[in-house]
Amino acid sequence: MSELSKAYVPADVEGAIYDRWLAADVFAPDGAGSRANPDLEPFVIIQPPPNITGALHLGHALTSTLEDAMIRHARMQGHPTLWLPGLDHASIAAQYVLDKLIAAEGESRESLGRERYLERMWQFINTTREVMLGQQRRIGASLDWSRLRFTMDEGSARAVRVSFKRLYDDGLAYRTEALINWCPGCRTSVSDLEVIPTAETGTLWTLRYHLIDEATGEPDPAAWIAVATTRPETILGDTAVAVHPDDDRYRALVGRKVRIPFVERDVPIIADDVVDRAFGTGAVKITPAHDRDDYETGRRHDLPMITVLADDATINDAGDGYEGLDRYEARTRIVADLQARGDLEGEQPHEMLIGRCQRSNDVIEPRLKTQWFIRTAPLAESALRATRSGETVIVPVRFEKVWEGWLTNLHDWNVSRQLWWGHRIPAWYCPDGHTTVSSEVAGPSSCEVCGRPAAELTQDPDIFDTWYSSGLWPFSTLGWPDSTDDLRRYYPGAVMETGYDIIFFWVARMMMLGLHLTDAAPFRKVYLHGLVKDPYGKRMSKTKGNVVDPLEAIDTAGADALRFALLNGTSPGNDQKFRSEKLEDARNFANKLWNATRFVAGARPASIDAEQAMRRETPDPSRLGPAERWILSRAAATVAAVDKAFADDNFGEVARVLYEAIWSELCDWGLELAKVRLGDASLPAEDREATWWTLVDALDTYLRLLHPVMPFVTEALWAVLPRAKDDPELLIVARWPQAAPRDAALEATMEELIELVVAIRNARAAAEVPPSAWLETHLSVPGDAFEVFQSVAPALERLGRARPLTLHRRRDDLPRPAGAIEVMLPAGDYEATIVASVNAEGASGDRTRLQAELAEAERFFAAARERLANEAFVSKAPAAIVEGARARAAELAATVDRLRARLGA
Repeated sequence: MSELSKAYVPADVEGAIYDRWLAADVFAPDGAGSRANPDLEPFVIIQPPPNITGALHLGHALTSTLEDAMIRHARMQGHPTLWLPGLDHASIAAQYVLDKLIAAEGESRESLGRERYLERMWQFINTTREVMLGQQRRIGASLDWSRLRFTMDEGSARAVRVSFKRLYDDGLAYRTEALINWCPGCRTSVSDLEVIPTAETGTLWTLRYHLIDEATGEPDPAAWIAVATTRPETILGDTAVAVHPDDDRYRALVGRKVRIPFVERDVPIIADDVVDRAFGTGAVKITPAHDRDDYETGRRHDLPMITVLADDATINDAGDGYEGLDRYEARTRIVADLQARGDLEGEQPHEMLIGRCQRSNDVIEPRLKTQWFIRTAPLAESALRATRSGETVIVPVRFEKVWEGWLTNLHDWNVSRQLWWGHRIPAWYCPDGHTTVSSEVAGPSSCEVCGRPAAELTQDPDIFDTWYSSGLWPFSTLGWPDSTDDLRRYYPGAVMETGYDIIFFWVARMMMLGLHLTDAAPFRKVYLHGLVKDPYGKRMSKTKGNVVDPLEAIDTAGADALRFALLNGTSPGNDQKFRSEKLEDARNFANKLWNATRFVAGARPASIDAEQAMRRETPDPSRLGPAERWILSRAAATVAAVDKAFADDNFGEVARVLYEAIWSELCDWGLELAKVRLGDASLPAEDREATWWTLVDALDTYLRLLHPVMPFVTEALWAVLPRAKDDPELLIVARWPQAAPRDAALEATMEELIELVVAIRNARAAAEVPPSAWLETHLSVPGDAFEVFQSVAPALERLGRARPLTLHRRRDDLPRPAGAIEVMLPAGDYEATIVASVNAEGASGDRTRLQAELAEAERFFAAARERLANEAFVSKAPAAIVEGARARAAELAATVDRLRARLGA
């Protein structure tokens, strides 16, 4: 066995171990180092591709940790495991970043032109690409790097072209003018999901629109209708005024006309149910080209749709007298001009939701644009059928209701983006207005309608929404549209793991496109994790200064500590608060495990030579004492608990169970119990050897169980343990442990023993007995546990500083000298008397302890009596259960009586 360094320094271990994994080629399902069973079903996760522009943040770290835990677990179970890595070109995000960089150099998109701009983009992303991949490796991601994909590589580009051509031919892709969300900062349309509703206090202005005198055809200075609006700048595009058909105030005005100020446009007063009579004056201006509700109203009434805003949100040439002004400057000017004309009736604060761009935070402008859309209704129905039938399940299940609600109220998907970085839409237009969609790299050879040659065709300048290529990710990465070996072997995937915040951005689109294009749901399970927030539950952001850099956390505590901290205490779909204390606790856990393994490695009995120690042996059952059998039984229980937690997708429970088993059981008690036996030279060598092999066996089990969560430290420690005959060189491809039989009765007895030792320690501390003092101690132990206690008596002496220690079968045999410390467990027949000379302060502390024990015993006794007083329980529960409850109540009654007697109560 090789030696471990005295202290665990993650930086000295992690890089070298990752290099060993790479060299052994163990990440790929078909790698040289794979030990997968080809007869088992492949376990596949296609990695959600992080944006190529970014650096690793805690959200990425959580995603990588969860997926890596799933993959490592399945790999150790023998499944062929594929975790396919990738990067997303993130068109709008990448352009947002690059535009800032080139602006600092005095350039812009327009000054560079499309070709030079894209060249600069490739230079930029080729530098960030390696940074992102390196960060993934640092956190321990066991991704199959031989299959690395990028959403802008040729495979993805072909999948985009072929899929769009198929959707177009199937009547699911169409081009039309429609109202879309426009971001003036990003200069592109954005989806509804990228518009963030933000509560703000604005202003509600009341304006006068003068009625047209039907005799003269001119506005009547003395007659008007007052309308309420929060956006006076859009007056320039008004094409009607609307009132509710049942509003008696305006019934006589329906059909009359008013003149729109400044543009001198006469528009009708119409009646429509969309109007809220309680809002403002009950009359509203209708601007179909700049408001979603007005757009639908305009379509119902066949109103003109006049666009008055340019791409940069300045007023265009339709806004007479205001052309070129920024929208907010135009607002100020128009309000002032209305006031000067006497047509501003008033203004008041108004609470409203403003849509802002997720990327730039600019206020979104609804605008009419000719765009490509995907018909979502039939695609959404297929996705709903898949989840309703169980073909794909969503974890946690509560998100199924959210999923249903969203997919049943889905608008068609605007896939056009007015950007340059991304997949260009493969549609060409001829001078006669015909459209040709082609899946070929070079485009069509001619117009498919009139036959005009390619030289006369013009390709659509727009690119696809980045979520379109991402929606093809589960199958385009495996070679689709070709029927490749990887596609046949690894599609559909086992799990799509991602944050709940993009269930509609991405998951829904993968489901819709996957089902239509491949006739199969792209994954069998959707696992949704929550957001990582600061200690106060706030979103992390650089502006708030509350961001935790995962790379700094790795530098400080190690990748394993970060991984454990991100999983411990979490549950599917719930947000978590990340505190530095969690990271510190996880680092301490790794150190605890390191030190425990160092102890075991160094405690090898001299009768086991170095060569023997390299070949793992099963402990001889005939040589095992109760402590050893307890250690093995608890390891078996932990295997079962961890298996259940993995099956339940509860990775926080995986972390909790292992923390408790390794720290609170093995290290705090198992090792302490074993130390006594290992150090007892009076025992046969075979007994001490059995104890050591028990520790090796338990450690081996725990390292295997913990490996998916903390891969680096477990790999390092497993390397120094003896190996079984069929064990590989690396833990990453070792087999997952199988749950062995448990000894439940022994576990219960040992739990009582531990509880008694804790109670003795607490009593000594309350009585201010020096921790190092050895005191005569007497224990009463019920008959069925007496032999166990007797067998581990030497360990009890050491753990309780009890010497001499005398065990009694009957409580009545316990000596009770004056000044003795008495310890009783509420659970039953266990009691201890510690013979000691206690000073006044110590006696006071001991009395306080006894009073607390009495209060606890009385609480348990009251609960037991209440249960027995319940007629439904007594009459319906099995007789054995009722008798057990009565026996328990009797034990508690006796404990209460003894404590009261001791206190003189």
